[in-house]
Amino acid sequence: MPGLAAPEAEGGVGFDYRMAMGVPDYWIRLVKEMRDEDWPMGHLWFELINRRADEKTIGYAESHDQALVGDKTLIFRLIESDMYHHMRITDENLRVDRGVALHKLIRLITFATAGHGYLNFMGNEFGHPEWIDFPREGNGWSYKYARRQWHLVDDPGLKYGLLARFDRDMIRLSRRFRLFETPGPRLLFEHSEDKVIAFERAGLVFVFNFHPSRSYPDYCIEAPPGRYRMILDTDARRYAGHGRLDGNQCHFTRFDASENVERNLLSLYIPTRTAIVLIPDNDGIPITH
Repeated sequence: MPGLAAPEAEGGVGFDYRMAMGVPDYWIRLVKEMRDEDWPMGHLWFELINRRADEKTIGYAESHDQALVGDKTLIFRLIESDMYHHMRITDENLRVDRGVALHKLIRLITFATAGHGYLNFMGNEFGHPEWIDFPREGNGWSYKYARRQWHLVDDPGLKYGLLARFDRDMIRLSRRFRLFETPGPRLLFEHSEDKVIAFERAGLVFVFNFHPSRSYPDYCIEAPPGRYRMILDTDARRYAGHGRLDGNQCHFTRFDASENVERNLLSLYIPTRTAIVLIPDNDGIPITH
């Protein structure tokens, strides 16, 4: 759009952000080229926060570079043709379970580590299944794929509406805690073999378990001392998850000096392919899920 980046004083919109283009490319590379068991957490963390401190950046999980004709949307690459047959809430399908869970994790960690803003792209907020193709001679000037199927979100029998609900709650979390007005994330813990990443931002603690088959009871992560309560759970049934966590549970750090280093540890149950967001429960902030 002409004038988009021009200063407002010169009649432009004043958009002066840089797009974090390497992040969606990295996600596609992980999904296409590596087994889930081999995803490198340290390298992933580096890609997510790799930006210049003096530039404002917008993070995003996918864009037209991934979703145009000849390629696939991120969720379709995860689920493939099972999207056409097994996206009903009552269906049980391993490929759909994997794709839905990873799609939420990918969006949340991209969102929570983004520099100064986050971009949704033409339906990826609810997991749009199909690519984009504009009318051209090669497709007979068809408009079939030159649109997004918003009606999928409104069907109460499908999982798309639950994915959209997760996106709405994720955005609300950002607004409530002014996520992008705070400095970038601070890494608390990373373990590539366990596929676990934990970090702090805006006073919130984000914990991710990308492992496809290992759930971790009593997993210890260093965190600021205090009492914590979960305010977002990607595995909640309201987000097409399995509901393996108790949303009313409180978590307390415990002091530890067993390795000759004084630290405070959170002991958590982290199910497979699940992320949780915790907040210090010191101000009576209610649970939001």
